[in-house]
Amino acid sequence: MRYWLVKSEPDVFSFDDLEKAPKKTTHWDGVRNYQARNTMRDDMKKGDLVFFYHSSADPTGIAGICEVVKEGYPDHTAFDPEDSHYDEKSKKDAPTWYMVDLKAVRAFPQLVTLAELKGVKSLAKMTLLQRGSRLSVQPVSESEWETICALAGVSGAK
Repeated sequence: MRYWLVKSEPDVFSFDDLEKAPKKTTHWDGVRNYQARNTMRDDMKKGDLVFFYHSSADPTGIAGICEVVKEGYPDHTAFDPEDSHYDEKSKKDAPTWYMVDLKAVRAFPQLVTLAELKGVKSLAKMTLLQRGSRLSVQPVSESEWETICALAGVSGAK
């Protein structure tokens, strides 16, 4: 099993929205970065655990844990001219963009803020905390996972 972090602006789609979704599950669509696409297409596997990070908020931080319940498959929003994530170059027979399905596992009792994360020495090499790191889908090491779960006061398991 591997660990990941996904980012979403809470006014667009929050962890609360994920918990309210049917079966607490949604497809993680609309990602338009090749490195993040490759991660979802090639690396994220069913059963992997994922931190759900609220970005562009005040404060920013990790709101909870979700699980990959469906591995990478073509992102249908790329084929829909009416969708804001439409990409005319992406074709159903040769898709450019991929998504995974995520299911809410547990909300954190309170947001683990970016400021808190930056204050933990053992997280200094975490992708999220690197200067210029803007990827919406990022790897998280096992030790980073355990440290953040301890900060949140929750078990890191499903």
